[in-house]
Amino acid sequence: MKAVLIAAVVSLVLSLFGTPTLIRFLVRQGYGQFIRDDGPTSHHTKRGTPTMGGAVIVLSSLAAYLVAHLVTVQVPSVSGLLVLFLMAGMGLVGFLDDYIKISKQRSLGLRSGQKLAGQTLVATVFAVLALRFPNESFRTPASTFVSFVRDTPVNLAFAGTVLGVILFVIWANVIVAGTSNGVNLTDGLDGLATGASVMVFASYVLIGIWQFNQNCQWNPGTKCYEVRDPHDLAIVAACGMGACFGFLWWNASPAKIFMGDTGSLALGGALAGLAILTRTELLVVILGGLFVTITLSVIIQVASFKTTGKRVFRMAPLQHHFELLGWQEVTIVIRFWIIAGLFVALGLGLFYAEWVVAAG
Repeated sequence: MKAVLIAAVVSLVLSLFGTPTLIRFLVRQGYGQFIRDDGPTSHHTKRGTPTMGGAVIVLSSLAAYLVAHLVTVQVPSVSGLLVLFLMAGMGLVGFLDDYIKISKQRSLGLRSGQKLAGQTLVATVFAVLALRFPNESFRTPASTFVSFVRDTPVNLAFAGTVLGVILFVIWANVIVAGTSNGVNLTDGLDGLATGASVMVFASYVLIGIWQFNQNCQWNPGTKCYEVRDPHDLAIVAACGMGACFGFLWWNASPAKIFMGDTGSLALGGALAGLAILTRTELLVVILGGLFVTITLSVIIQVASFKTTGKRVFRMAPLQHHFELLGWQEVTIVIRFWIIAGLFVALGLGLFYAEWVVAAG
């Protein structure tokens, strides 16, 4: 528990005091956000606001993880390092996308194929490595079983090890792409994605600690959790939570800096990694329900326009629909945060309820 607290505090402090330094650097370099002309007209005032702030979140998380282990003299786990690899790798893809937008002064960075290739490469490496490195109990960081609050009977390796690995890699790519793009689509208003991410990371801090206390490796029983490194995963989640909290000070309306794709892809990657390695792959759909809802609004809008020629929303993603209805940006963000909190509460409730039922 001490390492979790250290990780949260250090990442918060580094992000809180490191962000203004990055803002000054980006301003000097002229690295400002390019605003789409087809977006809400109120966003044109944000043109030139420094972007790529997600670099602070990633670096603060990495540094806090290192400090927490040095102070508590703990050896980093494979699980923790894999999630941080996924976070940093997805952040790098987002950084390249942001840099191209800024350097070429356009709203499009990497081509869709290039962006997808980068995300797929990082997610594939993560997935392959997650099925390796068994510990003394022969547990690997990830499992070929599809999971909800723990592994379900559905095994992707039903027809052999090789096919199981291939199917797991595909499944992991779906989860990573879904979460990273979900956070990316949510990052359209000041502080919206950052605040929602704080809540989801906080839920994984609680899940990791609970799984550590009820782990099969030292507390066997019918209701124990087959997660390899739950405590270290709680530390990683605390790093992400603290870094987002510190960044939110500067990202809240009116934002002094945007996280950009550097941050949104990194945060989505970290949440996907936590979901896969804590064996809560389907639960993240509920915990990150706000991201899912906003993603669905885009899917519905595109599908409706292509099939009927009509739009369901005035603009997608969903937050922009309410902007065009006349809602103030701060009002939308706060109400969406409330929705995000309700989804997190529902997810944690289901997680605990399953344990209670299993215990009974």
